[in-house]
Amino acid sequence: MVKRDDAVDLVGLLSVEGQDLAATWVREVSGSLKGRIGAAELDRELRELYDALVEALRQGATDVHAEQMSEVRALLTELSRNRARQGFSPSETAVSVFALKGILEPALQDGSADTVRAYLQLGRILDGLGLFTIETYTQTRDELITAQAEQLLELSTPVVRLWDGVIAVPLVGTLDSARTQVVMEKLLQALVDTGSEQAIIDITGVPAVDTQVAQHLLKTIVAAKLMGAECTVSGISPQIAQTIVALGIEFDGIVTKASLADALKLALRRSGVDLVARESVQR
Repeated sequence: MVKRDDAVDLVGLLSVEGQDLAATWVREVSGSLKGRIGAAELDRELRELYDALVEALRQGATDVHAEQMSEVRALLTELSRNRARQGFSPSETAVSVFALKGILEPALQDGSADTVRAYLQLGRILDGLGLFTIETYTQTRDELITAQAEQLLELSTPVVRLWDGVIAVPLVGTLDSARTQVVMEKLLQALVDTGSEQAIIDITGVPAVDTQVAQHLLKTIVAAKLMGAECTVSGISPQIAQTIVALGIEFDGIVTKASLADALKLALRRSGVDLVARESVQR
């Protein structure tokens, strides 16, 4: 909080040209964003922010965390989140606040000590609001990245229904603990949803397996067995086989096949499906 005279000076600094000052702010920000936001949307955002800031200063707030700044913070949070979702950079987001400092510089031309003091004080407030904007932007970007990573993780571990009672999880790329955990969860859920008794974990597209990943796969197979399903691991490459042997990982009791096709044949036989070789027809 500040003295009433200081609050009057701050409000006066923002009200020299009334709404024209807000319009100048909108034009300045619009130019820096190169038209990537609609004029109407940008005008609405900044005018609402401008009015809220003036009202907060009129009430004597000088700290971004002051109670009087609650509406300003809410508007900046919405603005920052929108910019993050729209793909703007942190600097492009913060310019919505910092540009106002440049707009106020002409007010210093009168040279009065009160005006300079008010400008410096308002500059500190805008700096705080700009930092708040960047922090909110960064938090939103982190949330978006985390959500996208989870979505990619889900997409990279599909569960495919190959036949009635037979499902498969074809894995491609690097496996880590997080991904193998997703494999376990999706496989077990698919067993419940489809009522399958045969499951194939195909690692043909996996370049390497370490001890932790192998242990996760073993736990997945054990969990599937507890649910009454038989698991087959297919596509173990010579490199992965050598690694498993070198690490001393026990695969006793686990059926492995060289290819997905061989694993599918085994699963179908276990399901009671008779496979008959088709003779070639000569013409």
